[in-house]
Order: sequence, then structure tokens, then C-alpha cells
Amino acid sequence: MNMKPMKPMPGQQQPVKVDLSQAETLRCEDTNCNNVLFISSTIIKRLSPLVSPTGEEALVPIDVYSCGNCGKVPKTMLKGSGLEGQI
Repeated sequence: MNMKPMKPMPGQQQPVKVDLSQAETLRCEDTNCNNVLFISSTIIKRLSPLVSPTGEEALVPIDVYSCGNCGKVPKTMLKGSGLEGQI
């Protein structure tokens, strides 16, 4: 087994190092909650056969994050989902 470090493949980018201590921590939008912990959640949309690219009914999962304390989904996660203002 060859233990030499491999050279990057042509066109392959080197990983970028990011200092996450400088990144903004997202908080729950509910001012009474202000929690920083979120849970992965899924919204499922049913796509009609009339608009489906395959001509068959489809279930489309949309991954979002909801507050781990109050369950609220941030508005930015709902843009384009058709659920703005409903959750």
C-alpha cells in the first residue's frame, strides 16, 4: 500500500478553512424564545401529475430546521415553499 500523500486531481479545489467563531449564530425568530438549537425537520409537498415532470404524482421533501424549544421554522427557511406565514 502506498503511503505517500496524493496530489490533488486537476480541477479539484482545496478545502477552504473557515473560522466559525467569526460566523453569526442564528437564533429563533420568536423574541420570547431566542433559542440557538435547531432540529432537522421535513416539509412534504404533494406534486400533482398535471405539473409533475414524470406525469405521475410525486412527494417532494423540503428539508428545513425548526427551533428545538418552540418548534418555529425561521421565515428564511420557508421562502418559495408556499407556506410563508402559515407556520
